[in-house]
Amino acid sequence: MRALIWIVLCVMLAFPAAADDTEAAATEPRAATGGAQTLEDIMARQRGEKIDDSDRRSNIGQGNAEALMGQLGTRGVASDADVFRALRYGSADTSTTARGLTTGLLIQDGGMRWLIFREGPILTYGLGFVGFMVLIIGLFYAFRGKILIDGPKTGRMIVRFDAFERFSHWVMGVSFVILGLSGVFLIAGRKFLIPWMGHDAYSTIAVAGKWAHNNMAWAFMISLVFVFILWVKHNIPDRGDISWMRKGGGLFSKGVHPPAKKFNAGQKIIFWSVIVLGFGISITGLALIFPFSFAMFAKTFQFVNLTGLPQLISGAPLPDILSPYAEVQLAQLAHGAIAFLFIGIIIAHIYLGSFGMEGAIETMGSGEVDEQWAKEHHSLWYEEEMAKSKNLESKAGDQAAPAE
Repeated sequence: MRALIWIVLCVMLAFPAAADDTEAAATEPRAATGGAQTLEDIMARQRGEKIDDSDRRSNIGQGNAEALMGQLGTRGVASDADVFRALRYGSADTSTTARGLTTGLLIQDGGMRWLIFREGPILTYGLGFVGFMVLIIGLFYAFRGKILIDGPKTGRMIVRFDAFERFSHWVMGVSFVILGLSGVFLIAGRKFLIPWMGHDAYSTIAVAGKWAHNNMAWAFMISLVFVFILWVKHNIPDRGDISWMRKGGGLFSKGVHPPAKKFNAGQKIIFWSVIVLGFGISITGLALIFPFSFAMFAKTFQFVNLTGLPQLISGAPLPDILSPYAEVQLAQLAHGAIAFLFIGIIIAHIYLGSFGMEGAIETMGSGEVDEQWAKEHHSLWYEEEMAKSKNLESKAGDQAAPAE
């Protein structure tokens, strides 16, 4: 017991001294290290933290361009450390005979920040959002069950979507599923798949996924344009959507069927989500397929800075001068964030458009629905179609009358 008390007292007495030493080391001028990069500096940079590199930034030989002449050939008066510091902080003369957007950038210091954000918040919150949507759908199904038609089927069918509409929808849907699965495999592979299956097995999946992702993107983008042209006129919001939203579309109560046109308010939300997110994921995807060809983020940040919002929120404007590598990295991060949000929304759409609602799958299968289904879910559209049918019958009768 005496020995234990003695050890505790020694630790307590030593702790303030250790704290003083740590504080002294923390307050020690960076110049005292000769500007050398420490292990803690490297670890802090890999964690994405900001470090004090002012001494190293200015310690690039004799501090002028003439002192670094010939550094890419004969070193001259510059040491290797001086050369690499000058390259890192953009003060080196990197003139070469090669010409291109990236030939003058030999060290790109934002790679670790990009990787940390990609495998951290993007992957964590993205997968979390998709999992949350699956959980919500599961709870909804347990509470509501399959949404059935209340009245008896009439056996009379009405055309809801023609062949080209269904073709455009299925091309977009199938391509999106392939893009979503291959994209998740690619972004989550390093963290989840490689430890499980190894590098060799994953490389086969990654190569196939990359090929599918790059090529199926064209089918998705073309079908997205077709879907917009075909259905935009039916998805303009109107006052009837407010009533539909107030009643929850009848999704939570049996026997409740608020009036709706060809597309109800919920479907309009899905439509505009697909168009907006589809446009965003297409633009960022093109920036990845054709790297260094777009400079949209720098120009976007310039416009946002004009509003004053970044200065108001963080006290500093957004960077409006970005390297080609930074543009590609931002495009990849935006592409991933949009993709996860898109996947979560489409999961809900797939559920309601398949086994979640009776008769829904037929709308994109045969393109025809029972009149009872149309009356309950899209009564205003049903009335419009019936009026068109009566007008056609009336015209046909008028044309046949003289022949009699």
